[in-house]
Amino acid sequence: MTRGDDRQVALVGAGQLPLLVEFPRPLDLQIASLESKSQEMAKECEVEKMDSGIPRQPRKPLHKVTKRAQATGRNLLDVPYGDGEAEKLDIYFPEAVSEALPFLVFFHGGYWQSGSKDSSAFMVSPLTAQGVAVVIVAYDIAPKGTLDQMVDQVTQSIVFVQKQYPGNQGIYLCGHSAGAHLAAMMLLANWTEHGVTPNLKGFFLVSGIYDLEPVMHTSENAPLLTTLEDAQRNSPQWRLKTAPTQPVDPACRILVTVGQHDSPEFHRQSREFYQTLRRGGWKASFEELHDVDHFEILWNLTQKDYVLTQVGRVPSPWTERVLP
Repeated sequence: MTRGDDRQVALVGAGQLPLLVEFPRPLDLQIASLESKSQEMAKECEVEKMDSGIPRQPRKPLHKVTKRAQATGRNLLDVPYGDGEAEKLDIYFPEAVSEALPFLVFFHGGYWQSGSKDSSAFMVSPLTAQGVAVVIVAYDIAPKGTLDQMVDQVTQSIVFVQKQYPGNQGIYLCGHSAGAHLAAMMLLANWTEHGVTPNLKGFFLVSGIYDLEPVMHTSENAPLLTTLEDAQRNSPQWRLKTAPTQPVDPACRILVTVGQHDSPEFHRQSREFYQTLRRGGWKASFEELHDVDHFEILWNLTQKDYVLTQVGRVPSPWTERVLP
């Protein structure tokens, strides 16, 4: 296991790939139920309950899955992608390495004010087994980080991956909840400002929030201090609807997903964002994932046969879903 210092940064420099190769509170009346689940996960409970109250099967806490991924040694940890204290990422590599790997970049959720890359590597095992490199990104959460800052940091992390691995076979962005919002904001990024256009091939947007104005009216806005201007500027739904943006790569695919037992607001936002994407000419698909809630989707990312962990298969069930 290696950690990002000056020596390791040189190790992952472009063309130097010895490669040891290192994705608010819910906005409706189900707030209490989802907040309870969030607290359970924060305490690493072994058993969850669905909204219906039916006990779920015991499971291993997600942080333990991350620890196993870190213990493999096929990774680079805490690699700086910027100058800020939180601007670090972890890169996990498959056993068979080359300079032309597909990369999945994951942004964690947590209502923009909790969560960590250090407990978010739960999809590493099924993806690296398919030859996909996985990048887990850290960013400054509120109250230290603002929404604008988070979006800028996510942008920087993608630029970093592209510059370090210019021969990649594609970069796929995945985010959950607030992380899906940050990933979706990359549809609006001005890459020319950064001197590189990343090889973005797909977006996996999992139970995301795409219209931030409703967040202003919840207690989750206290650490964010979001104004109406902030909310509109950082709402991919609002921006794509009011000023449609054409895809940089028309072949780039977007999969918008929501759990069957997610709250009605997550369902509304996911469906409306998908519809906005389709009207704007994006190659988007929508899927409601059966028998999972807002947090069970994360657990399913540890499974090798799950739709969201099959990006490395050609053809893959994900590819089939997003093709028109």
